[in-house]
Amino acid sequence: MHRNRTKACVAAALLTMVAGAGSGPAASAAQREPAGPAFQAAGPAAHQLRVAGPAAHQLRAAGPAAHQLRAAGPAAHQLRAAGQRPAAPALQTVRLGGSSRATRPFSLLGVTWAEPGARVTGVVRVRTRTIATGQWSAWRELETDGRAPADIRGSSDPLWVGPSDGVETRTSGTLPAGMRVDLINPDAQHPAPRRAGAAKAPATTATESPRRAEKARAVVPLPARPIPRTVTRTGWRANEAIVRAAPEYTGPTQVFFVHHTATGNGYTCSQSASIVRGIQAYQVRSRGWDDIGYNFLVDKCGTVFEGRVGGIGRTVLGAHTLGFNTDASSIAVIGDHGAYGVTPRVRTVIAAMAAYKLGAYGNPPNGRVVLTSGGSDRFPLGQKVPFFRISGHRDAGRTACPGNALYAQLPSIRAIAGAAPAGLRILSVRGAGRLGSLYFTKNAVQPIWSVTTPSALISRYEIWVDGVLRTATPAGRRSAAVSLAPGIHSVTVRALHLSGRSTTVSTRVVADATLPVFTQRPELALRPGTVRASEVPMHLDWNVTDGVALGSVGLVRPSAVNLGVGVRTRNLAAPANRPAVFTVRAIDRSGNAADASVTRTPWVLSDLAAQRRGSWRVLRNPGYLGGTALVSSVRGASASWRFTGRSVGLVLSKGPKAGRVGVFFDGRPQGMVDLRAATAQPRRIVWTKWVPQGGAHTVRVVAEGGKGIALDALVHLK
Repeated sequence: MHRNRTKACVAAALLTMVAGAGSGPAASAAQREPAGPAFQAAGPAAHQLRVAGPAAHQLRAAGPAAHQLRAAGPAAHQLRAAGQRPAAPALQTVRLGGSSRATRPFSLLGVTWAEPGARVTGVVRVRTRTIATGQWSAWRELETDGRAPADIRGSSDPLWVGPSDGVETRTSGTLPAGMRVDLINPDAQHPAPRRAGAAKAPATTATESPRRAEKARAVVPLPARPIPRTVTRTGWRANEAIVRAAPEYTGPTQVFFVHHTATGNGYTCSQSASIVRGIQAYQVRSRGWDDIGYNFLVDKCGTVFEGRVGGIGRTVLGAHTLGFNTDASSIAVIGDHGAYGVTPRVRTVIAAMAAYKLGAYGNPPNGRVVLTSGGSDRFPLGQKVPFFRISGHRDAGRTACPGNALYAQLPSIRAIAGAAPAGLRILSVRGAGRLGSLYFTKNAVQPIWSVTTPSALISRYEIWVDGVLRTATPAGRRSAAVSLAPGIHSVTVRALHLSGRSTTVSTRVVADATLPVFTQRPELALRPGTVRASEVPMHLDWNVTDGVALGSVGLVRPSAVNLGVGVRTRNLAAPANRPAVFTVRAIDRSGNAADASVTRTPWVLSDLAAQRRGSWRVLRNPGYLGGTALVSSVRGASASWRFTGRSVGLVLSKGPKAGRVGVFFDGRPQGMVDLRAATAQPRRIVWTKWVPQGGAHTVRVVAEGGKGIALDALVHLK
């Protein structure tokens, strides 16, 4: 059988193997027993190996395949048809050309061969039978261009096929001896993990120490450098029992290699954890590695999985890039990316992980580095090799990995990983008012900002005041509070990328805790206008200043009125004979507020209360205040009132036939008041006077004569 197989490989003949579902000891024996020329499986699930034609030395079944192993017998799929899943081992192996044994369920497969260094010039294709439907998949070619120093067997890249119970292979070309199919069940039960030994790394290289040192030196506490969101080994249920040794650590990360697993793209993201478990089992059980080789893996939905054991934030020595694992980290995209690139989300996730690992040591992700080869199939031991800091597997070895399409995306991944934060701008400053380009506050502000760079690529944000770091906040935050001393300050938001690059945006903030000052407190005075019982016309005067800038001035009592910052007087009115309180509030741009109030009562003294001399008569009419007015047209007739207060006004009627009166204040003449008007205007304040000192005063009016006057009242503020 072996001789026949060797001849067939050299002649590029077609070899096909079929492994059907089965159960019992016979199934697991397929891992151990060599193939005989004719083996009859025991039990009702009869799987037969038949030789048709002694000269051909070939296994024949129905169909044109040159070599075919076929499951015969009516019970070949009894367990699958019944919906039963017998307990499956983690690894099943079937030698090419060996006897047919029923397989237990598996989801991932690969081919391995005896000599790790043997080069494969032939082609291996496989197809599998799906448990759920019993249907056979299309034929798929396995990638066989990779090898690693730790390999105990040569191997193809693993292929994810989903839950299956049958496999066929076809080969052509020259293949190395001892080739077999390894079937991996990632959902097999794990034994308890054995205890791992101590790590082999000095403490100074085991963690991303430069950032810890930065945090230790900083006076302001810095948030921990964020780790990209990652499913831990516990999360994807790594089989720690098969890990062969404690993790080893290497030096600061100088290069980040991008791979693809070549396991195929026909998976759902809910299967990603199973695929990772399958890759671990394949690399450990079939290839003989200590653990999964990649430092990280990412699926097509952008979910990152922790790879080799040792710590996400530590410089774990992986087994991913022959000759260049030292001072390196890696990520493998789950799938085959020869023809199809990854989505923008996956590109961002790869960039974030690369920036996280490289930026921890100040190495620019979009830069270059020269490394010394540890010996690979492309670069001999000791050769100096230039690399991009983010490189593809093929840059270091003779392989198609990470596939043409993904490799073509590496420049954009480098650009994302190495870029400074983009689109940083301050949206507002909470706790501060804005005037033009300046913000005003009492003593504390909270800048609020936005940035277009995804949070996954941000390390932290910092707030600087006048060139001094004041506080720092994690990548997920978009605001932070700082207190300010009085004065004008430059407040800067600094966004720090995982790569180490940063972007800043600044604004000027005025801190002012001083209240506005009323240089003239509010004061009321009577003004010309019509008097009613509910409305005595007055004007309010004030003056207020601020050491920085006034924001608003308004009346808050008896009602809210915006007075404006450039105004110092306001016409208003209040009911007669009742106290009126007016409160002015001044608020500066920083929010400091000062109030000042004035209380006055507008008293109305009736015309009948005046001391009269000369000829007067009383005229009664509801249009006059109190329903009466004193009327006279005799020259020299006079009337006087005595009052106490600061402001006083005379109320008379104006009209087309009205005359003039002379006014005296405390015996001193104040001039003549002409009462003529085009229309009748009763109850008008026609003369006012404001006295700063207040006190008791006398007002007297004297008729000029010739034309009549109607004296209504005297109003004063007390």
